[in-house]
Amino acid sequence: MAGIDDKLIAEINSLAHKSKTVGLNEEEKARQQVLRQQYLEAFRSGFKQQLKSVKVVDEKGNDITPEKLKREKNIN
Repeated sequence: MAGIDDKLIAEINSLAHKSKTVGLNEEEKARQQVLRQQYLEAFRSGFKQQLKSVKVVDEKGNDITPEKLKREKNIN
């Protein structure tokens, strides 16, 4: 999945605005759901990538990154 682009956001916002003002037909409602799912997939993917780059350190400077996260970093 590609990242979240401006066109995706613009179309989501356009449909949301139309929904609040004049309403959506069934085709537009379906399109809105597809776009929302694409947005969520892209958001989750980006967030997971951010988490994989996190290193947890205690107050003494010791690396206390959870083992599961360390394994994920090594896999990718």
